[in-house]
Amino acid sequence: MPELPEVQTLVDDLNYAKVSGAVIQAAQVFWPKTIADMSPRAFCHLIAGKQVTAIYRRAKYIIFDLTGGWHLLVHLRMSGHFHIASPDLTRTKHQHVILELSDFRQLRFTDPRKFGRFFMVSDVYPILGRLGPEPLDKKFTAHLLGLCLLPRKRMLKPLLLDQTVIAGLGNIYTDEALWQARLHPHALGSELRMPQIRSLHRAIRKVLRQGLRSKGTTLGRGQTTFYSLGERQGQNRNHLKVFRRTGLPCLRCRTPIERQIVGQRSTHICPQCQIEV
Repeated sequence: MPELPEVQTLVDDLNYAKVSGAVIQAAQVFWPKTIADMSPRAFCHLIAGKQVTAIYRRAKYIIFDLTGGWHLLVHLRMSGHFHIASPDLTRTKHQHVILELSDFRQLRFTDPRKFGRFFMVSDVYPILGRLGPEPLDKKFTAHLLGLCLLPRKRMLKPLLLDQTVIAGLGNIYTDEALWQARLHPHALGSELRMPQIRSLHRAIRKVLRQGLRSKGTTLGRGQTTFYSLGERQGQNRNHLKVFRRTGLPCLRCRTPIERQIVGQRSTHICPQCQIEV
């Protein structure tokens, strides 16, 4: 699933491609469940004629601000991505939504797993208001991280994946941050000491910034992996220290990396560097 660096990379590409400023003249929906909370017909009628005034990210959502006080929120889920195409290009079977732009381009949403969702709303708060703080925001201090973690007697791995606690982290960057901070994913948020919280705070910001510099993480070449606009792959796989390195030596201590299931999620750790207390 695309995480903060992947979603931000796609937002940056959409802005660079000047989708912001274009008018959505019409929409076509080929998989009705992609449109949440309204019928595809109502969605197409409502979005037609709206100009995109801004595109930005909140957590794992892409937000398109539209004229008339409307907002299109897109959650890519596991395999969603956008690309820009000419209207005369044949639609592929996994392209489930097509937005026809005023500059004779089409913004096409491709989603092989069909889990991505479009939310057309006049008020973003019911969706975005429940999200936790942005981990790269200046206000996200080690003290704030402590306020997020210490009241919760939950394991770190599912706690960090909870978008109402911290926004934007997913499986890849959580595993990487825990390895950087030498914390076991079973450790309880309520039992962390302040030096550990400061270490985790630094680690979260470090791995996310590396992901942004590398334009996201693309794993393999399958249809369900991350691609940005123009089918561009992220290069952060070259910087991963633990994620999907099962059996390979830890880059700190040479102990083989292990794969475990924590909170029903595949998790990668170094059993020597991340000792369970």
